[in-house]
Amino acid sequence: MNRPVKGKTPRRPAPRKPLSNNQKDPVGVYCRVRPLSLEDQECCIEVISSTTIQLHPPDGIKANRNGEYKETQYSFKKVFGLKTSQMELFEDVAKPLVDDLIHCKNGLLFTYGVTGSGKTYTMTGSPGQGGLLPRSLDMIFNSIGPYQAKRYVFKTDDKNGMEIQSQVDALLERQKRESQQNLKTPSSKQRMDPEFADMIHPEEACKAEGVDEDSSYSVFVSYIEIYNNYIYDLLEEAPYDPIKPKWNGGGTPLRNTEFIPPQSKILREDQNHNMYVAGCTELEVKSTEEAFEVFWRGQKKRRIANTQLNRESSRSHSVFIIKLAQAPLDADGDNVLQDKNQVNVSQLCLVDLAGSERTSRTRAEGSRLREAGNINQSLMTLRTCIEVLRENQMCGTNKMVPYRDSKVTHLFKNYFDGEGKVRMIVCVNPKGDDYEETMLVMRFAEMTQEVEVARPVDRPICGFTAGRRQRNQAFKEELTRRLEERGGPVNGDHLSVIRTLLQSFPPLPPSDLTDASDDQTLPKLIEVLENRHRIRQMISEQYNKAANVLKSMLQETDGNLIAKENFIQEQRGKIGEKDRLIVTHKTEIDRLEKKCKTLEYKIDILQKTTNLYEEDKRSLQHELESREQKLHREQSDKRRMEARMQGMVSDTKLKWEKECERRVAAKQLEMQNKLWVKDEKLKQLKAIVTESKAERPDRPDRPERPEKPERPAREKDRAPQRSVSPAPVPTAPPVRPRHRRSRSAGGDRWVDHKPASNLELDTVMQPNIPNSIKVSGPSEKALSKCDKYLLTHQEIASDGEIETKLIKGEVFKTRGGGQAVQFTDIETLKQESPTAPSRKRRSSGNGPAQQEERNEGNWTDVETRCSMALEMRAGSSMGPGYEHHGMQKRRKP
Repeated sequence: MNRPVKGKTPRRPAPRKPLSNNQKDPVGVYCRVRPLSLEDQECCIEVISSTTIQLHPPDGIKANRNGEYKETQYSFKKVFGLKTSQMELFEDVAKPLVDDLIHCKNGLLFTYGVTGSGKTYTMTGSPGQGGLLPRSLDMIFNSIGPYQAKRYVFKTDDKNGMEIQSQVDALLERQKRESQQNLKTPSSKQRMDPEFADMIHPEEACKAEGVDEDSSYSVFVSYIEIYNNYIYDLLEEAPYDPIKPKWNGGGTPLRNTEFIPPQSKILREDQNHNMYVAGCTELEVKSTEEAFEVFWRGQKKRRIANTQLNRESSRSHSVFIIKLAQAPLDADGDNVLQDKNQVNVSQLCLVDLAGSERTSRTRAEGSRLREAGNINQSLMTLRTCIEVLRENQMCGTNKMVPYRDSKVTHLFKNYFDGEGKVRMIVCVNPKGDDYEETMLVMRFAEMTQEVEVARPVDRPICGFTAGRRQRNQAFKEELTRRLEERGGPVNGDHLSVIRTLLQSFPPLPPSDLTDASDDQTLPKLIEVLENRHRIRQMISEQYNKAANVLKSMLQETDGNLIAKENFIQEQRGKIGEKDRLIVTHKTEIDRLEKKCKTLEYKIDILQKTTNLYEEDKRSLQHELESREQKLHREQSDKRRMEARMQGMVSDTKLKWEKECERRVAAKQLEMQNKLWVKDEKLKQLKAIVTESKAERPDRPDRPERPEKPERPAREKDRAPQRSVSPAPVPTAPPVRPRHRRSRSAGGDRWVDHKPASNLELDTVMQPNIPNSIKVSGPSEKALSKCDKYLLTHQEIASDGEIETKLIKGEVFKTRGGGQAVQFTDIETLKQESPTAPSRKRRSSGNGPAQQEERNEGNWTDVETRCSMALEMRAGSSMGPGYEHHGMQKRRKP
């Protein structure tokens, strides 16, 4: 069964392993209700069962649009009430994710809710009440503690992968880091920070089952925050600026350097198409205390602020990433297998989302308002991605999920595409003031439960036998025991041997003399000393005997060594002869190998030539077969075409025969009608002649008019005449469209540049450009606001009249940020007197055209001139932007 297509980004390739439909799990959504901060506050949430809560509006907003009281219920995987402890929450939510992490599976856990609903407390906790993060770290180190690799055996490659170093390289790396940092590696025995001490009680410690004892483990942690849709590394050491000094309030420099602000990080995709933060600090930790100390160091750098809803409100989304690298031991069970492909890296992301809030309630201003907007925008993008995923899975659509619209969704898009389990804890504050925000959170959480995420596959099993570490440990213990049984120092501890020998002597009695007549103390002392002397002599004798035995054994060993050396010399001589023989044989073998290589080269050339000929032969055969097939197809097509053409010819012939018969019948009918008309006319003529004869006095009686003969065929029996298309009507040549003489009437803004030296013409109509900026000189400010440019220029024409030129151009922006004008058109306006004699060259004759020109030029009546001007204005082809009177306009290209 094929896996249904899910909504995903365009660059997302197909999954590496196909998964069936039954290998999907819904997103686990849990709800936690925090206690009220004040006892007299109004509560809007009631826990009905372990999986259902009821939300009812407070007294202020009890009615909906219909004026009815409305209560809503929401169901989750599990609901944690007011008295739920941190341990119970961890057992149900985070412990399965940590167990999957140890078994090479990824996990994502994030807290979501309104500001002040207890998200940070759920994730971090407080002294004595550790949250999900410290408990997860404690469970990891309790499970893999005895199987951890030494520091720097696993090393990150800055590309979201892991490398393995040998023991020597790891040792050199440790010494190098210690010399650079000039301090020892932090350990669990150091004194802990009181701010996070006693987070977890010893009786609450957890441990995973089924840990692979034949693998070596190492834990890496990183801590980032997403602030204003930018990613910052909270574990990055702030570098110093050696140039810019830092000053105190008195004007004196505190030191010669200053901290440089942190730089934002970018998201990248590794070779397995997983998203990661490039350049993020990843620290290797070896204990719970060390890991939580790293977390607390980054937590102090996280951005928080005081708002109207929360005194320490998180202004960013924090992401704490725990990476667990594990690799199998070698066949001896002693060292890590030096194979990068056998390294399995799994990660658990613990996300503390910033609280969604309404800016009207927080009364935020300035940077706080911008932060709240970015927080709400990122949470809205998360909601949109969940909605699109849900729609794709339920309706079978393939819409693109907008992961890239926010850094939060872009970073964790692999989890929703099937790279691990996803869990969400919805934190709720039951106070009535948060009713509307809580209702939106509940709707989003209930919708999230309907999204299914593909179940991750299990890791491949290593091919080595199980129990290698235990056998190696048992072998070391047995070796130590046998060395102790043989006696002698195991590690060269001579002082312990001497101390053992001294304890074997009898103890000295008290030698204090209190009385001169004491005759017991000295004899006892003498007796003990004599015993000691005898034991010393016995030990010396045994030592001498052992030395003699050892000396004889050494002499015997020396003799054997000399004999063996002589034998070795003899063998070396024989080996030299054999070596010379071998050299001779090697020379002959080299010669034969060269000859074989030459022959093989020739054979390869011949084989390649043969292959080329065979390929040519196959290609020619293939081409011949293809041409034969093509010829057969063409012949068959030709036969089919001939048959088709014969059929078409016969059909066309039959059709034209019928058409000819129809036309002949129609022609015959037409001729018969004409004959009938002629006969009828003749009969009428004959009747007229006969009637005229009868009207004569001597004519006989008028004979009766014969009956009108019938027509040979009725009108409806006529053959239908073929319709004749009407003759084409001659069309007049297209009228040449008039050129628009002005474009200044459009919506563009103009710069009307009129120099101060221009003269007013005092005519009835003047050039007028609406929506323009009038200037008397070039102005950069006016050019930046307009699209068109008009320069008015006046000069005296050859006839002594003033000629006005309107030079038009377009304004465009230059690459340097300024404005430039490109002139595209010149219009000429010339003022002439209607009563002045025409300066045109006239012929000697007085034709009617010249007389008409003279009559047109002599305008004397005012009314006549006004009427003519109105006619000119109504029939002018100029654009609506210019109004003129008594002017002629000429265009220059």
